[in-house]
Amino acid sequence: QVQVVESGGGLVQPGGSLRLSCTVSGLNFDDYAMGWFRQSPGKEREGVSCLGWSGTSTYYVDSVKGRYTISRDNAKNTVYLQMNSLEPEETAMYYCAPLLPIGCGYRNGHYYSTPVDFVKWGQGTQVTVSP
Repeated sequence: QVQVVESGGGLVQPGGSLRLSCTVSGLNFDDYAMGWFRQSPGKEREGVSCLGWSGTSTYYVDSVKGRYTISRDNAKNTVYLQMNSLEPEETAMYYCAPLLPIGCGYRNGHYYSTPVDFVKWGQGTQVTVSP
């Protein structure tokens, strides 16, 4: 059974930073691309960033480019999201998930990330950006 546990969220002032972590069990972690998603109240879940199984290839939605950095440690079955210069509009619950084999990248210049069919969303980690 695949389990995903996110952590690292919290309350931060605008312009501040947070580092999120996501640990996955129940699958061969280094066989999967991984992605971070977020969902604000009343909005659909959106993809934020993803990376391939080796961590060499990384992708970001336009709004976070230059401020977020995604990385992974396959020895720890963990993916990270370093978030800098946070803005109040980025207040959301953040989730991670394994992705389909070709479920991460840019298509026609737009970011996309597609979770696996068997995704079971974790509880997420809350990020609140407020003065």
